[in-house]
Amino acid sequence: MTRMIVGPFNRVEGDLEVRLEVVDGRVQSAHVNSPMYRGFEQILLKKRPLDALIYVPRICGICSVSQSVAAARALADAMGVTPPPNGLLVTNLMLATENMADHLTHFYLFFMPDFARAAYAQQPWHATVQGRFTAQQGQHARLALAARQRWFTLLGTLGGKWPHTQSIQPAGSSRAIEAAERIRLLARIREFRAFLEQTLFGAQLERIAAIDSEAALRAWHAAAAPDNGDLRLFLTLAWQIGLDRMGPGPGLYMSNGSYPLSDGELTFASGVWDATHGEVQALDPAAISEDATHTWLSDACGPRHPSHGLTLPDLDKPDAYTWNKAPRLEGRVLETGALARQLVNGHPLVRDTVMRCGGTVYTRVLARLLELALVVPAMEQWIKALRTDEPYFVSESLPDDADGMGLTEAARGSLGHWVAIRNGKIENYQIIAPTSWNFSPRDAQGVPGALEAALVGAPVLPGEEPVAVQHIVRSFDPCMVCTVH
Repeated sequence: MTRMIVGPFNRVEGDLEVRLEVVDGRVQSAHVNSPMYRGFEQILLKKRPLDALIYVPRICGICSVSQSVAAARALADAMGVTPPPNGLLVTNLMLATENMADHLTHFYLFFMPDFARAAYAQQPWHATVQGRFTAQQGQHARLALAARQRWFTLLGTLGGKWPHTQSIQPAGSSRAIEAAERIRLLARIREFRAFLEQTLFGAQLERIAAIDSEAALRAWHAAAAPDNGDLRLFLTLAWQIGLDRMGPGPGLYMSNGSYPLSDGELTFASGVWDATHGEVQALDPAAISEDATHTWLSDACGPRHPSHGLTLPDLDKPDAYTWNKAPRLEGRVLETGALARQLVNGHPLVRDTVMRCGGTVYTRVLARLLELALVVPAMEQWIKALRTDEPYFVSESLPDDADGMGLTEAARGSLGHWVAIRNGKIENYQIIAPTSWNFSPRDAQGVPGALEAALVGAPVLPGEEPVAVQHIVRSFDPCMVCTVH
């Protein structure tokens, strides 16, 4: 048996190390370490509740809007208030802007550059991948960076700035949108649509969103050259090198639901998709717990629901190897992210591919690209639905004693905030980020988290930097600074 440490990873937000035990050229076990402690849950104690809206966006510079949305919803729950339709729509637009930028960044800057490595030099597509995706040099990577920069100007109009946007409030948005601004916002979204259709997909977004099976996907792929658009190129290499067999998921997939509308419906549904039965179950947030057995944090009283969570460092605890707690749903390991969202929401292409090969590197990346084709047209409709003569915000007071839960979906998956307010101050504040779920350590029963299990069986050739391990880790897209909040 050979022991090795992979990390720190480049092109990852925050610090990440993976400790591997390799037997006969395959990973036998993996331990995922989040080595940096930041302690936002302790920083928030005794602060005024609305101060959370200032602190929590600064957990992360990539998904700060997601943190703002979860905090605002937790406070809204404590207040018993619902934002007006305009407030919901503008919040959806801000969250979607950040999430779609994250999907774009993941594909062009984090995931695809690994296929430009010398390890793939003999593949027929290698030169094309190098030309498009080589880090900091690839033609399409540079185009994506420019598109991303222009895309983020949406948040300047919608929320004043990015990151750490401050206009998101429990009762709506403090930034009203004027009629002329609606036109500029729509023009910017259509510019982004043009980039996606011309460079990423080589097809209209609606055409991609309508693909309803893997057979239909393969037929669409075969209708043009295998490098016509970056999605086709990804599919070409994914099927050729077996990304559909790499990094199997746990078979349980959770979504908090995302982008609520004024009629109470969610654009992407909430629930849990169980691969064993191939069906969606209701999500019960009361069944969530956090196990701190293998973290450098106190595990007094065993696994806790986040509403009663404890964040207390314990540096000398034996058998601890990470700052990340181990979230579980009814004691079970699950995966969250775009793949989970589309399984729960019932997109036929995603369900069909997962029924064939399960949650894998291939299906995780495919689901993220599909969301670009699904959400950008929805954003166009949300802008058209704004009523500039109606309120974006309602005024409500916060009680001195209350509890609240705020759930949303960041690009990487399910995000939850839980707040307890006593005597007008925060008595407890707990956060479970998407990477906390996917990169969790072993629990008290020794059951590994989703990534730790997905890495088992990955090939590691003598003397190589294990490229398969890189693909699997990046398919989950870690954001470690959120994990060590």
